[in-house]
Amino acid sequence: MSPLNNLELLSPAKNLECGIAAIRHGADAVYIGAPRFGAREAAGNSIEEIEKLAAEARLFGAKTYVALNTILYDNELSEAERMIHQVYEAGADALIIQDFGILEMDLPPIALHASTQANNFTAAKIKFLEAVGFKRAVLARELSLQQIGEIAAETTIELEAFVHGSLCVSLSGQCYMSHALGGRSANRGACAQPCRKKYHLTDANGKTILQDKHLLSLKDLNRSDSLAELAAAGVRSFKIEGRLKDLDYVKNITAYYRKEIDRILEDKPEFRPASLGKTSLFFTPDPAKTFHRAGTEYFLHGRKEPVAGLDSPKSTGEELGVVTKISRDSIQISGSFVLANNDGLTFLGRNGESTGLKVNSVTNGTIYPDKMNDIFVGARIFRNYDQAFQQKLNRKTAERKIPVSISLLSIPNGFIVRATLVVAHKELSVNLDGAATRDAHTELSVKMEKVPANDPAKSRENILRQLAKAGDTPFLVRETDTGGNEQFFFTSQQLNEMRRGLLEQLYAERISKRALSDPLKPNSKDASEFPFPIDNLHFENNLSNRLAVKFYRRHGVDNPSLGVEKRPLYGRLQIMITKHCLQHELGFCHRYGGNFPSQFSLPFYLQQEANRFELEFDCKNCLMKVFLDTSVEQ
Repeated sequence: MSPLNNLELLSPAKNLECGIAAIRHGADAVYIGAPRFGAREAAGNSIEEIEKLAAEARLFGAKTYVALNTILYDNELSEAERMIHQVYEAGADALIIQDFGILEMDLPPIALHASTQANNFTAAKIKFLEAVGFKRAVLARELSLQQIGEIAAETTIELEAFVHGSLCVSLSGQCYMSHALGGRSANRGACAQPCRKKYHLTDANGKTILQDKHLLSLKDLNRSDSLAELAAAGVRSFKIEGRLKDLDYVKNITAYYRKEIDRILEDKPEFRPASLGKTSLFFTPDPAKTFHRAGTEYFLHGRKEPVAGLDSPKSTGEELGVVTKISRDSIQISGSFVLANNDGLTFLGRNGESTGLKVNSVTNGTIYPDKMNDIFVGARIFRNYDQAFQQKLNRKTAERKIPVSISLLSIPNGFIVRATLVVAHKELSVNLDGAATRDAHTELSVKMEKVPANDPAKSRENILRQLAKAGDTPFLVRETDTGGNEQFFFTSQQLNEMRRGLLEQLYAERISKRALSDPLKPNSKDASEFPFPIDNLHFENNLSNRLAVKFYRRHGVDNPSLGVEKRPLYGRLQIMITKHCLQHELGFCHRYGGNFPSQFSLPFYLQQEANRFELEFDCKNCLMKVFLDTSVEQ
């Protein structure tokens, strides 16, 4: 871990607008898609947009990470290498990658982060990543606190963990369902999300166990109650999922986690902020009020609560209560809440479908929706669109300011105005530029005649007042010091011009200076010293180009197999491996106190339209595997 113990809030950027919003709502770093080859094919960004975002981030000492985390084909290697140099020149601080063939390229001195798509599931794998030059590993979402702590104890690589957002049901990088069904590979950023569809669950004899349920669709991750535990376990970057999410989500969720991490920083002196500036919020963030499929900590504290949302993959929002009364065109709901016209409501209909209503009006607690949609007494009602909250999000919702002190110094032919960054912390002030900010300052020299002041007290008052103004700049003047120069007379215009010129210079320096970091390039030592931790390298390691094959051979793998995307599909193919277990979800697992029903027999099958998938339960390792027999016409 970093000896400074910086805690980083890492937010997603669908585009430049979302990235800037994330920074201004308190993110210490943002991750954004490269123009191509990101794990969200629909979230690519131009080099110019990345450059603008990197400048905005540098202003606050924040970082910009570029996702280039798909597997590459041979005919794409040259373009990918060229793009890596372009994003580095644009100011990116790190590259998030899955394809190890990239380590065989001629890379600029940019830090490498191993994407969760690289299946960072074991200490052995993460020790290997550290040995070959990665600065950071993005941990598998399925890891428990204990497992994270064990990994942190065995490595010094930075550890990043997801704390919020949508969950892939499969171990990351280990899902081939979309590719097998329609040629849209998740490892190529084009997942069609078949996991969010409805399935029937049947047993070996064709008996129906469940019908028309979203059996592979997980709830959304929410680990906001466990951030301090994650920090104690060794996590230093807290990642919000959402490179396809809209601006409202980025604002709300970033602001929420900023507040939560600030609480840790206040309570735990061993941790430090990872960037500069104080964020002021003009709304109260609430994760339930933007895209939200209930919530789960997943397996952070072991296998406990159900993790799937069997009824619907849609955003549920916040639960309000249950329907207590129905009239011809109105309903009443239990609970204490305030509804407004145009609020959106949902409930689970008798047919098992998630159904929506829009509030037309509310009178004395009676709700008049736009349509009744077969709503019934006892239905649980959720609000997935809060009109009042949305109106707040549409306005200015945050402001981020960097505290500075300004002092006035005398020189023989005039004066110097000096701005010094003020970093509030219990110990030595340090930011991620790698330099102590206690002495970091910007100076502006001004030649001017020194005129004695008739009234030094009034001169002092004017100096302090004019130097303290920062206006619409990203700076907040916390302290001013006359340096004893109240003995001289200054016009307000002179002082304003001095201050304005100083802050403009400080701004220019902040956005133009590349952050000083310690990027780790691939290790130049004999690769045989770092053998890949898996002897039998099969298709699940996702090799798809000659450089990846070269990398694995250099690290002791004799006959690395090509990935699913580069071979014909035939026979019984494992298309998914997941920690989500339907036996546990349905209460059938003996290990966790369940009982397997005597009327059903293994194996179980998932049926979706013409597609039939066999389930295999690896109870020893607490995993569920999904198979598709590609030799059988579906």
